[in-house]
Amino acid sequence: MLDWSSQDEACASGSVLLKEIAMRQKSTSKTPGPVKGTDQTSQRAATGAPATTKGGSDASTPGGNGFDVGMFLADSTAAVNEALDRFLPKASVKPATMHKAMRYSLFAGGKRMRPALCLAAAQACGGTFESAMPLACAVECIHTYSLVHDDLPAMDNDDYRRGKLTSHKVFGEGIAVLAGDALLTQAFEIAAQCDGWKRYTHQDIVLEIAKASGSLQLIAGQVADLEGEGKSLSASQLRYIHERKTSALLCCSVRLGGMSANCSPAELEALTRFGYNVGLAFQVIDDILDVTQTSEKLGKTAGKDIKAGKATYPAIVGLERSRKIAEKLTSEAFAALKPFKGRAGALNGLAQFLLQRDR
Repeated sequence: MLDWSSQDEACASGSVLLKEIAMRQKSTSKTPGPVKGTDQTSQRAATGAPATTKGGSDASTPGGNGFDVGMFLADSTAAVNEALDRFLPKASVKPATMHKAMRYSLFAGGKRMRPALCLAAAQACGGTFESAMPLACAVECIHTYSLVHDDLPAMDNDDYRRGKLTSHKVFGEGIAVLAGDALLTQAFEIAAQCDGWKRYTHQDIVLEIAKASGSLQLIAGQVADLEGEGKSLSASQLRYIHERKTSALLCCSVRLGGMSANCSPAELEALTRFGYNVGLAFQVIDDILDVTQTSEKLGKTAGKDIKAGKATYPAIVGLERSRKIAEKLTSEAFAALKPFKGRAGALNGLAQFLLQRDR
């Protein structure tokens, strides 16, 4: 019989930390607007377990509604890393090479933005971080799997991700493919351990994740991205790619957070509008950063989209127009939060942070 004890303990183990985070977030201002805070840098320990180091400055954004986005990101990242460490098999468990590869990519750093959005959405709907945690971890596993596969020579052929060598450069292409596969299936194993709610059953949760990561959304975007290389695409064709390759999973993260709080249909609709617009803005800004920042700053190869002949917003409409599009999308995301009447301070802060990020 399989031993599920480590899985069952994953959420409970971080209860104290999660309660501390919730207490801190109660002081969040109820007025939407710009945010201020300090960033954290997620690091991976040599053992394959995640570190929860807090510090840095790149999450700092101007404004004064009192919400500390840096603290929120640092706290949510620490909690998510702790839960992920317990959900995943240890690096020493056979097949050790596979579990080392899974952990290598999952704990290589990164902003943990999708889990943060999931947890923030749960908070906005009156839920708890504990209830949302399995879903937050599941979307991060899916996101990381997509990056592992995206970096493969047959796809984007990138050597660096999150400032580290990509999985296939460390473990070889075969193991990298399997590690991505394993992370995808791990996501469903983790999500299946959520509580289930009156409005949203386990079936609803599984369908939500499967649709967002399936052939009509995430995979559709990747296919269109590959087939569009070297071709002249229209802005609408590029939007199709971004809606699916990036926005779909970000939107799913926000919706799952709301579902974990048993949100009302009206709240779920508002979260959907927010997630869709934030997801698109996120990718437009990624396109901008690809041509304005260095590889060292980004933690991945800068300018690779241009070299690969990929369509980007700056290439189609120019840098300034791209910035205006990102600002408009973010404004629409803010507007979607109005039904929450100030309860979505964390979502507001994260959206503002994403708009102003430089990596």
